[in-house]
Amino acid sequence: MSEYTQIFRGTAFSSKSPKEVLVLKDYLFCINADGMIEKAVAPEHVDYQSLLNRYQEKENFHQLADGQYFLPGFIDLHVHAPQWAQSGTALDIPLYDWLNTYTFPIESKFSDLDFAKEVYEDLVSTLLANGTTTSLYFATVHKEASLLLAEICAEKGQRGLVGKVVMDDPEQTPEFYRDANTQTALADTEEFIIAVKELAKSTKQGVYPVVTPRFIPSCTDGALKGLGELAAKYDTHIQSHCSESDWAHSYVQERFNKNDAFALNDFGLLGDKAVMAHCNFLNDEDAQLFAETGTAIGHCPISNAYFANSVLPVAHLHEKGVDIGLGTDVSGGFSPSLYDNARQTVMSSRMLEDGVDPNLSADKRGLPNSRVTINEAFYLATAGGGESLSLPIGRLQENYTWDVQIIDTKIPSAKLPIFDANEDLSDIFQKVMYLVRPENIREVWVQGNKVHNRTN
Repeated sequence: MSEYTQIFRGTAFSSKSPKEVLVLKDYLFCINADGMIEKAVAPEHVDYQSLLNRYQEKENFHQLADGQYFLPGFIDLHVHAPQWAQSGTALDIPLYDWLNTYTFPIESKFSDLDFAKEVYEDLVSTLLANGTTTSLYFATVHKEASLLLAEICAEKGQRGLVGKVVMDDPEQTPEFYRDANTQTALADTEEFIIAVKELAKSTKQGVYPVVTPRFIPSCTDGALKGLGELAAKYDTHIQSHCSESDWAHSYVQERFNKNDAFALNDFGLLGDKAVMAHCNFLNDEDAQLFAETGTAIGHCPISNAYFANSVLPVAHLHEKGVDIGLGTDVSGGFSPSLYDNARQTVMSSRMLEDGVDPNLSADKRGLPNSRVTINEAFYLATAGGGESLSLPIGRLQENYTWDVQIIDTKIPSAKLPIFDANEDLSDIFQKVMYLVRPENIREVWVQGNKVHNRTN
């Protein structure tokens, strides 16, 4: 029998499919030195008792207390790291004004590495405390500050996918905040990729460089072409915004006489390691292109309510075979919690299905078959995110990383309303997804290492 670095015992919830949640009651999870789940053992398995006998009294055996549960660590597919400094403000103005009046000025401050360090350390710690074990980050145009964010992820134990943002088009970017020119933007991006790949060699959970054109309006054709070539050369992840709002969607159509998805694809910026944020205005041809190329959508339901002018048809796009995960879009989305975004995913989908204009009759008011369940929202936050990033994360099963949240439903300050000792575990799961607050997230583990421990 193998020797394991850690053994965890308790009841876990993990996605079997987008609509079905597995309840793994009293399982043993056997973790190897690489932080991977080498074996997941059910109580009826022939090895269960012998493993218990062998490890139960050892220091590396972890037994959940009554009322505690394992959830996979959440995967946030869209975070603007510098915008943590403005989170919760300026959400009531149009996107174009929001960017130019608030966002670009705050991002420009990240040339100051002391300021960047203060914000980024606080953000990574906050996301871990909210159960987010993997984040896909937009940083800023500054190469040094972007590398600093990757270093902070490595130090704090979060799996960070970090992009140095490219915005080189003087027509759509302010003079005080842009790349000096296309050549500088591409050279800085290549140097950033090489530096992060070097950092990753000594980082157990992994940090990854991400090719990051902010969105088509902020980039010249030369930058977009060059970034596609760099992504291919170094086999990196890619991220951008795609068809987020009426303004952004229309801008690309006017510039290229085609939709965002096809324009991005022409520049080599779609693929199975690409995640495009928002995508609210994808049509069926765009969705087919996403499915064919393996490109994923980072769904940001709270942010979309403020800036996207529409609701993403998650159920429809899933039917088309598009990979979808969940994002907070800090700070277009005010909350750093994927729990909040999972809840909003469900609510937005119900509003899309039922409609919101009471002046229309019920049969004309909404978009049929649009609703998403909490099981599906959980999938987006976990397994869907892992599939979107093409990484073995987001599920509690063999050959996946041990990225977990330990949820305590009995914390006095945040007790969940569970009054029946024999309450159905699927009902408990739903209460967890709808009611958990950061106080309930007692521990967070990434790649077999404890990275967050809540004491109050």
